[in-house]
Order: sequence, then structure tokens, then C-alpha cells
Amino acid sequence: QVQLVESGGGLVQAGGSLRLSCGASGHTISSYAVGWFRQAPGKDREFVAAISRTEGYVYDADSIKGRFTISRDNAKNTVYLQMNSLKPEDTAVYYCAASDRLVRIGVRLDEYVYWGQGTQVTVSS
Repeated sequence: QVQLVESGGGLVQAGGSLRLSCGASGHTISSYAVGWFRQAPGKDREFVAAISRTEGYVYDADSIKGRFTISRDNAKNTVYLQMNSLKPEDTAVYYCAASDRLVRIGVRLDEYVYWGQGTQVTVSS
């Protein structure tokens, strides 16, 4: 099975940028569809973006369209989430998740099997 580790979170001012990384070990990430989710304090974990295993199909939540970009570098066994024009409401713990069972991508938590531990993103106003 694959193990996932997120990195790249931190504190940034509104309007700034961060790039999150989801590194995989134990198995090649090219075999998995990968999604990013986030959970703000007191709220449910929500879908952010996802990318398919092979053809590069991506799907973004409406709240981040045009600001966040998901991509993958299978040679580095890593999936990225580039976050631009950050807003205070983007503050959350960001998690990456993987599944080898999805035909393309998934937007629900229960569609993913493997999860990372999360990385904190804090956007100050």
C-alpha cells in the first residue's frame, strides 16, 4: 500500500501563494488517482481538487477554481497543489488522499483509501 506525506503548508498573507506537495512511498503514485481535501476548524472535511492516474484529468471545487492548480510528477512520485490568491477562508488543514479503485477521479471522502496526516495552511488578512 502507499503512504502519503503532505508538506509545504505554513502561514501566508492574503493574496499570497503556497505549493503543497503530497509525496508517496511504498508504491508508485502513478497507480493512484489523488485528491486534495481540506478541513477548517469546526467544519467538515471538504473536497478541493483531484487528478486522475494517467490522462491528467483534473477536477476542481468551485471555491478554488482559477486560484488552485493540481498537478502530478510521477517521476518524483509527487502530486502538487499550487495555491495562488489565497484568502483567509482557505485556512485549513490540507490532506491528500489516494485511490487505486477510481476509474477517473473522486470527490467524496469515502472514495479514497489512503490518506496523509495533513499540513496546516493559515492565511492572514
